[in-house]
Amino acid sequence: IPPQDVNPSQQLCPWFRLHKTPSKISVIDRPFRSPDLRNQLHYTEGAAHAQFVRSATDYSPHRAKAYTMFSFPAEQTLHAGTPQLHALIEPFVPRRGLSNGHLQTLVGNYLPRPVFALQATAEEVLVDPADGSRVLCHCHWQPSPADSLTVVVVHGLEGSSWSGYVRGVAARAWAAGCNVIRMNMRSCGGTEALTPTLYHSGLSSDLAAVVRHFTALHGLSQVALVGYSMGGNLVLKMAGEWGSASPLAAVAAICPAIDLAAGSDALHEPQNRPYEWHFLRRLMARMQRKARLWPEIYADCPTAPIRSIREFDDRILARYSNFASAADYYLRAASARVLDQIRVPSLVLCAADDPFIRLTEESRLKLQNNPAIEFVEPAHGGHCAFLGRAAGDEVHWAEAALIRFLLAACARRVA
Repeated sequence: IPPQDVNPSQQLCPWFRLHKTPSKISVIDRPFRSPDLRNQLHYTEGAAHAQFVRSATDYSPHRAKAYTMFSFPAEQTLHAGTPQLHALIEPFVPRRGLSNGHLQTLVGNYLPRPVFALQATAEEVLVDPADGSRVLCHCHWQPSPADSLTVVVVHGLEGSSWSGYVRGVAARAWAAGCNVIRMNMRSCGGTEALTPTLYHSGLSSDLAAVVRHFTALHGLSQVALVGYSMGGNLVLKMAGEWGSASPLAAVAAICPAIDLAAGSDALHEPQNRPYEWHFLRRLMARMQRKARLWPEIYADCPTAPIRSIREFDDRILARYSNFASAADYYLRAASARVLDQIRVPSLVLCAADDPFIRLTEESRLKLQNNPAIEFVEPAHGGHCAFLGRAAGDEVHWAEAALIRFLLAACARRVA
């Protein structure tokens, strides 16, 4: 469909809309919610032709997603909940040579970072009195903690408080005058001995216990949550459960695993098996450490080869975490169930070319229709990478964007 032959406001089908970019016409897989956004659509000279789209109604939402990912590299598509906050999210342009989601993911994971020089206070927090479970937090306190925004950062699957992205966010938040709490989930960061249990995506109660503990200890007035991948699901789940309860002030979730079942199955796709094997090796090594520490609980843990994340969740995690099955775990632990209950300003940042994070249409609609949520989805960025074209440590676009968002959102609440 050559650009000059299409009415800018025309709805091609429920899943296809034309989206404004500086030099291209893009097909995106969600309808625009705001009339103001629809009125901004226009075409530019030299815009790319969408010649292969002969009849948009012939295509499914899944194919629409594929076209967004690979055929039309839009700067970013988004649902703007609050114009003032939306304006803080600058368009993401991937670093030259890194417009592939897998490359972004891998380079982002292994790219060296500046030396992390912040001094931390390590503190164990009791999160479950019933079994004595504790989590380890590395804390960085400003001279007057009660007067500063506190940012709690939560890692992803098989990460820790020392993960590169956790340290990157912590350094930026500290430089902006915030207190920072780098939280390890149960058993993570070398803390298998602090709990007889396993960690999983549904333990938003642990995060809530950490927030309550440090709020009581330091008189915190505003707390912002940051989560990556699995940690992103955790912070969104807590946000939905807390609503507008104090001291929760804002949330940022980067590539959150909102739909756990869809993400688990995506990891088992052939092109994603290296990621799945990486996670499985680390998970099974952790189970061996747990069995040595807690033989009375894990002595009969399955030792036969586990060939997928879903199988691990079904045979091991569900068994030892009081879920009936992997399917039961994915349903009960997913933040997808409570997205429409989030009431504080929340940034949800995903990449359309993320190798294994998948959003269902139901979750996508909840993200779009909640005015508290800024849902931003650049065409590129991979999984939790978002390596842009800025120099030095500023290459980490998402970290800078989320700090700007949290500071502005919390300032608005105070005002």
